[in-house]
Amino acid sequence: MMWEGHASYQPVHVQQHHCTIKKTIQNKPLTHIAERSRNSKMIEGDRELSALIQELWDNDINRLRPGIDYRISLQGKAGDLAGFADDNDGAGLPLFTFVDENIFKKETFLAFISLLDNYESDTGEPEIVTPEEELENHKFLDSILKTPTMKMAHKYLMGKRLSPEDTAGFKKQLYHIWFELYARRGSSKPDSSGFEHVFVGETRGGHTVIGFHNWIQLYLQEKLGHIDYKGYRVNANSPQPDENKHIMALQFSWKNGIKPKGSIFIGVSPEFEFALYTLCFLTSPNERVKVSFSIYEVEIVCHHYNQKHISTTYPVLVRYLNV
Repeated sequence: MMWEGHASYQPVHVQQHHCTIKKTIQNKPLTHIAERSRNSKMIEGDRELSALIQELWDNDINRLRPGIDYRISLQGKAGDLAGFADDNDGAGLPLFTFVDENIFKKETFLAFISLLDNYESDTGEPEIVTPEEELENHKFLDSILKTPTMKMAHKYLMGKRLSPEDTAGFKKQLYHIWFELYARRGSSKPDSSGFEHVFVGETRGGHTVIGFHNWIQLYLQEKLGHIDYKGYRVNANSPQPDENKHIMALQFSWKNGIKPKGSIFIGVSPEFEFALYTLCFLTSPNERVKVSFSIYEVEIVCHHYNQKHISTTYPVLVRYLNV
């Protein structure tokens, strides 16, 4: 389907097709041939997306510089068992030791931060969006749509016929994906949105933190005393975190809940994350997309809700690239 300036938005999504090949050559199934073909297409698709994300990265003019615009203190490794016990805490100090808050005066940061107090964190509690909050949502979208990163993402999606050509139509699409409310699991009323889950964070059952994959919210909540950073998280296959890198996995408590393991970008701009996650949502039928950019090989996890909205999305560091 093409976009030709339609007045009303109709979401377009890539559908994933599964097929079983039953033909054989010399009594050998063709399944391995089909698998190899699918993998080749996937690799090509990832290369194309990686090249675009590299462009986004290179043009993320609002990204903070580690050690200069912000500093973090990794300290120790968090325990494997989620809980509030002291022996599970690998960090006695906050994660952030310094952030140059002048960056928060920039238009996209200012508009982003204004959205962070618009939500009820408990899932099951219906969200009520006031006219003022709706205006703040639109103001944020207007601010990021002016940035190089979002313009590049829009151009790419337009070329793939996955987004409207006009900016107003693209903005409407973004609003639908990120801000329209839906009922998360266990709730009968609209109580969540992609934006709330990914960038603000939610609690379930009073004791579990879900979502919450944004460094700005983490910093601001830690500054208020609502976050207790418990250390970094690694497994046997993941690289050691680095205070001068932009991705890490961590454990923390927020309010009365625990986030056993969360993965976030650190220091990137709101427009970079918004562009990256929107691209992965619209271009890939898979819920995990492996991309390479800068010095990182990253798996972007992106779960859909009814193929209409983002349920959750976050980065998982696979390895550092040799550069």
